[in-house]
Amino acid sequence: MAQLKIKRESKQVQGYVEDLNGVSLDMILIPSGSFMMGSPETEEDSRDSERPQHQVTVPMFFMGRYPITQAQWKAVAAMPQIEKKLESDPSYFKGDKRPVEQVSWYDAIEFCARLSFHTKRNYRLPSEAEWEYACRAGTTTPFHFGETISTKLANYNGSSEQYGAYGRGEKGEYRKETTEVDFFDVANLFGLSEMHGNVWEWCLDPWHSNYHGNRAPTDGSVWDEKNQQEDYYQDIVKNIKQLFTDERNHVARGGSYDYGPRNCRSANRGGSSARHSSGGLRVVCGLPRSS
Repeated sequence: MAQLKIKRESKQVQGYVEDLNGVSLDMILIPSGSFMMGSPETEEDSRDSERPQHQVTVPMFFMGRYPITQAQWKAVAAMPQIEKKLESDPSYFKGDKRPVEQVSWYDAIEFCARLSFHTKRNYRLPSEAEWEYACRAGTTTPFHFGETISTKLANYNGSSEQYGAYGRGEKGEYRKETTEVDFFDVANLFGLSEMHGNVWEWCLDPWHSNYHGNRAPTDGSVWDEKNQQEDYYQDIVKNIKQLFTDERNHVARGGSYDYGPRNCRSANRGGSSARHSSGGLRVVCGLPRSS
């Protein structure tokens, strides 16, 4: 087994801090760019659901530095209801700096709606393409760390006899719980942390079994054949009633503390809409799309 070499360097990022009634939300500017979405057949433990690879060009947007924490969730859950009630403390593993979990896709949509109404900005979940582009941050390897991953850098089940190690990497520990979002003090080249492991992160896209047929968008937008009007996913408050009638499964990304490293890969895709024991979210704030 090869030991993962860790190289640390300082890098300045741009963004802003949103004040949620005394609780800070750090938003990082993600520059526009193009990338190959999905995984090649040569990537270990990759799946047909991640293929074919296809080039996507993503416009600039802002994304949360971390998944939404329990302190941030509580602050937004205390704001006026838009369409559905939110539990103020749904998480099993308690801690203000731990990511919120036990969150359904519909809970995440309500969270974004309340946040948008309060701040007068259009907060939402990322599109699946935005999430993968932001996670990769210019890399083409299975993880933004490189060809493998370590439990010294991310929170996942690294002790499984069969699936605890990835590639030439070593097995690690299984913490059996979430960790605080700044526990590892590591970020990708865009300045985002916790993109691999800890909690699954909801995306806006309805689930598609793969990218075959060249049907997936190439502009970073949400892949939804049924709702193609320009502002449908850009203005969550305006369209929340219709969003709540959507009974399809939706995409989740990133893996979690109780899944193995193969599920934490940049291209890995999961899907559901139900409340998930390790389901969380990360928000984005998009800029107006040019016509």
